[in-house]
Amino acid sequence: MSENTLDATFDRILMSNIFKNRDVMRPTYIPSELPHREQQITRVGLILAAALKGGTPSNLFIYGKTGTGKTAVVKYVIEKLSERASKVESKLKVNHAYINCRIIDTTYRVLARLAESVNVEIPFTGLPTDEVYFRFKDKLDCESQLLIIVLDEVDKLVEKSGTDVLYNLTRINSSLKQARVSIVGITNDLKFKDYLDPRVLSSLSEEELVFPPYTALELQDILKQRAEMGFNPGVIDAGVINLCAALAAREHGDARRAIDLLRLAGECAEREGAARVTEDHVRRSMFQYEQDIVSELLKSLPIQSKVVLLSVYLLERNKVPEIITGDIFNIYLKLAELIKIDSLTQRRISDLINELDMHGLINAAIINKGRYGRTKKIKLAVSPELVRACLEKDFRLRRIFTLESSFSNIGG
Repeated sequence: MSENTLDATFDRILMSNIFKNRDVMRPTYIPSELPHREQQITRVGLILAAALKGGTPSNLFIYGKTGTGKTAVVKYVIEKLSERASKVESKLKVNHAYINCRIIDTTYRVLARLAESVNVEIPFTGLPTDEVYFRFKDKLDCESQLLIIVLDEVDKLVEKSGTDVLYNLTRINSSLKQARVSIVGITNDLKFKDYLDPRVLSSLSEEELVFPPYTALELQDILKQRAEMGFNPGVIDAGVINLCAALAAREHGDARRAIDLLRLAGECAEREGAARVTEDHVRRSMFQYEQDIVSELLKSLPIQSKVVLLSVYLLERNKVPEIITGDIFNIYLKLAELIKIDSLTQRRISDLINELDMHGLINAAIINKGRYGRTKKIKLAVSPELVRACLEKDFRLRRIFTLESSFSNIGG
């Protein structure tokens, strides 16, 4: 690309009149009003409001699909609570620590982040986990304060590191003299409690709140609010917001998806030098968005799920006509041995196949084989090229791709 061409590209973006404030189109932006979440805001507020009178709020666990406003509501309520607490006389100072457990997913890193929230510096590695916990606890208890710990996507933490950190945090108040801790857990997994150790369940004493998906009409209101803040007047064609809302409502009422799609459509129009955002920009952006979502999902899968998916990929690549659970399990065992991970039982592999099916990465249809019983007929639901491109980035799986030719007779 010549310098003149690049300058022309920059000029086109600078001259564009599409966006007024692009940042408000990011899902991480928390507006001053959250449409259609008044009931949930009130419920979370009632639970956490005990802090204003020096009490310790109950632990709270929030469930709901992606894009239903869980994180936004919790951050919104805590911000308002902190503002109010600074204006009233309370026995406890109100602080909070937000942890995204998809990113901070080990016991050490969670405790280090909590220590940082009370101004204790912890090295990235090197200390025993117990030492990090005691440094955090001791500094926390130096003054009368309530620390609200928000564990977003807490299921990822439990999946990666077990329940020890949750157990310690739910029992910490019994060893504190001045300070108090309240936990807010957020998860997309409605069955999350099924994975918890009974000793953790017995100490949670939690309240629960389920966030329903947004309807298409509710998504329209959310998009109109963001569009007014983020786009210049008159640049969005009639029908664009309704189309974005309808497409997102089809995917379980995901507001994050709807907002992303509207932003991508605006960026598509901007790159083309178009004066307006049209429904065609939405449809073209939708394809790219779906590819990006699948890529992110593939990268975030646990290693065992990746190996199961890779087994399906290898079977399809070798044109196995009818892939069933037993075929996948046999290849999975070979791959697990090759990359030196513990192998799971066939029943657990069947569960992982169901999860991959639920994520839309594979199609697993149950077929009846007469006196031989029932089994699953399985195939990839996404592009094999995309599966390979994403899984190949995992250093643990690279060796498999270098030896791919050695799997040329699988399933035969």
